[in-house]
Amino acid sequence: MFAGISKGGFGSGAAFVGGAVLAMVVPPGAALGIVLPVLMVIDAATLKPYWRKWHWPSAKGIIIGALPGIVLAALIYAYVNADVFRLLIGVICLAFVAYQLARARGWLSVRQMAFSRTGAWIAGGVAGFTSFISHAGGPPVAVFLLSQGLAKTTYQATTVIAFWAINWIKVLPYAYLGIFGWDTIMGSVVLAPFALIGAWVGVRMHHFVPERLFFGLTYVLLVATGVRLIWLALT
Repeated sequence: MFAGISKGGFGSGAAFVGGAVLAMVVPPGAALGIVLPVLMVIDAATLKPYWRKWHWPSAKGIIIGALPGIVLAALIYAYVNADVFRLLIGVICLAFVAYQLARARGWLSVRQMAFSRTGAWIAGGVAGFTSFISHAGGPPVAVFLLSQGLAKTTYQATTVIAFWAINWIKVLPYAYLGIFGWDTIMGSVVLAPFALIGAWVGVRMHHFVPERLFFGLTYVLLVATGVRLIWLALT
């Protein structure tokens, strides 16, 4: 539900909360395998409402930049154990909340800048890496897009098309690394209807619900999840 609402109406910034929560009760690799098809179903459902409303130069740059980030993350995944990924996901959860809190308090401001192809590649590279290991590619993309002062709907549409492509790119390395299996497929099937309901709600919430209300609950959940994952990894 959180993933669907976030990707459907709030720039996909907190869509990774589902995977982070799952990583507390199943191995991180299984959580990745369960959540990716669910996110792809949400992507397909949210493409139509935002079709051609995106800023294509930004989306294209992010997608291209994501490729080396995904390759690097795949190489790391092949050589580390599950606790390393629990630790990484936990740190990303806390870093995401810290970043949003700093922005809300005025401690961190995103300067207005014109579109930069290099900036899009860098944002895409970071997003590709974090998206591969925890489906948490939203924050680096958000920083890049917010710096351009895009309209709310343009911003949302750009994240939708960019992560639609990034998630499809991740399918091949996930399959090669054995992340998908019968159990993960069944988990995806069970969760997909709830994600679609969330996406439907998110598209409608996009126009009249303040982001602060939605993200406030998300931050609490992410802090608790991040602390728990770090504890599990270190103990």
